[in-house]
Amino acid sequence: MRRFFSIAGLLLALTSAGAAGIQLLTGRTWLESFYLAVITLTTLGSEDVARGDPWAMFFVIMYLVCGLSIFTYSAFQIGQLIVNAEIRGMLERRRMERQIRALEDHFIICGMGRMGMAICEYLAERQRPFVIIDRDQARLEEIAKEHDWLYLNGDATDDEVLMRAGIERARALATVLATDADNVYVVLSARMLSAGTQIIARASEDTAIQKLERAGASRVISPFSSGAVKMARFMLNPSIEDFLEITDARGSELELADVQIREGSPYIGMRLAETDLSRKGVMVIGIRRATGERLLPPSGNAMIHAGDSLFAFGSSAAVNAMIGEQET
Repeated sequence: MRRFFSIAGLLLALTSAGAAGIQLLTGRTWLESFYLAVITLTTLGSEDVARGDPWAMFFVIMYLVCGLSIFTYSAFQIGQLIVNAEIRGMLERRRMERQIRALEDHFIICGMGRMGMAICEYLAERQRPFVIIDRDQARLEEIAKEHDWLYLNGDATDDEVLMRAGIERARALATVLATDADNVYVVLSARMLSAGTQIIARASEDTAIQKLERAGASRVISPFSSGAVKMARFMLNPSIEDFLEITDARGSELELADVQIREGSPYIGMRLAETDLSRKGVMVIGIRRATGERLLPPSGNAMIHAGDSLFAFGSSAAVNAMIGEQET
């Protein structure tokens, strides 16, 4: 950008010098002088600037000899800058699309508003892979590009865009678009493309919650209702809520996570008391079986099976390490 302004400044100075010389030697108005300087420099002139004046003719000769070389060089440099920027943009898009195609078990965020930004920051802090979809190219470049986040510029309601984001390979999708109608459409499209992906949707109005659930949303979040419930909990149980708030605080050392037990996990076939989770700083406060059965709280004799979900609470490092073990 600095180079572009330097070249533009050089061309402006050259044109101004030509206009000043023409005005001084011919006595024309400044507007006419600038006009003649431009059409002379670009070799498009159709008027005799000098009008037989020897000094004016000498000035025009020197102006053309010096100015044409500077003008040609500057035009070439500006063209090169434009072409290079386009090439860099094209290569950057291809690189990003290759990275997105390589993602597995990732997250998709539809909408780069305040909620979308908060979700992205939360996932980035925990080093979870995700892709952002948004229509606003300028906002994506301003925020996502600055943080080196993967993104797609497009309409999240478009099936093709969701396919490019890897919806069929994604673990979960969150849609936080501006309107409930758009969120319903995204949920419907995503569910048709991937039956197993968890879909979280935001509802601005309570009347949209049922529609989003029927469209296929796994969870529907109403910021107003959730905020009201949280305020009520603070009123009733301030001390407990202060403790639970630790798990949501940015930069906190504690984490509450849902850990999926997959085939090949070292914990399969072990009783909870036999695992080394407590020594690693992880406390299992609940187990959800693949059948839907819930053990809250689980006993030490509870057997861990493939497909179970362990609700793990502990230090961020320990919980994330446990999650990493299940994904390798």
